[in-house]
Amino acid sequence: MHEYAIAYDLYATARKAANEHHATQVKKISVEIGKLAMVNPEQVVFLFDTLKTDDPLFTKAVLDCHEAEPESTCPCGYTGSEVFVCPKCGALPTLVRGREIVVTNVEIEVDD
Repeated sequence: MHEYAIAYDLYATARKAANEHHATQVKKISVEIGKLAMVNPEQVVFLFDTLKTDDPLFTKAVLDCHEAEPESTCPCGYTGSEVFVCPKCGALPTLVRGREIVVTNVEIEVDD
């Protein structure tokens, strides 16, 4: 189950960012998951919630996953979401976006 490894990496990334900024609480981690990443976002959220239970820094943390649509380009000039056959020329387009898992934002609380 690679969703566990992804959930753990998201937790570790947020924890590192929180520690670097002397956070007292992690509030929200925003993540963009490409639709072609072969990841179930609901399972990632469930596993993240399981991982954070014993960490006081994450008591209020919410993992917010958004799925990103695929984007592709073709030498003929096509740019769009078709990933298997270019609708203009019939060639195989190059996938530019859609397989990545990216932390886009980490919201934290800090003492003044």
